[in-house]
Amino acid sequence: MKLAITTILKAEGFINDYEVIRGGTHRVIKIGLKYDDRDRPVLSGLERVSKPGLRVYAGHKEVPRVYGGLGVAIISTPDGVMTGRQAWRKGVGGELLCYIH
Repeated sequence: MKLAITTILKAEGFINDYEVIRGGTHRVIKIGLKYDDRDRPVLSGLERVSKPGLRVYAGHKEVPRVYGGLGVAIISTPDGVMTGRQAWRKGVGGELLCYIH
């Protein structure tokens, strides 16, 4: 799940690169943050939507737009983890994981 979210962050241009470091019994994801020309981070916020105590689901017609299309919603669907825009185009709904802006 974490690797899928990191891959989406890379594809959407919020981070520079990531590296999976394999330790003894676990893996660590090392993320290189991306900054604009004024040395401000491109990734300004991440808001968790679904929580273990309260899962939030959206149908394919109810996928939210984040900041009028400037942000990204990440959704876990039966077809895998994808952005809200990709889920809307494929016509699938799922669990809203987080909003990125």
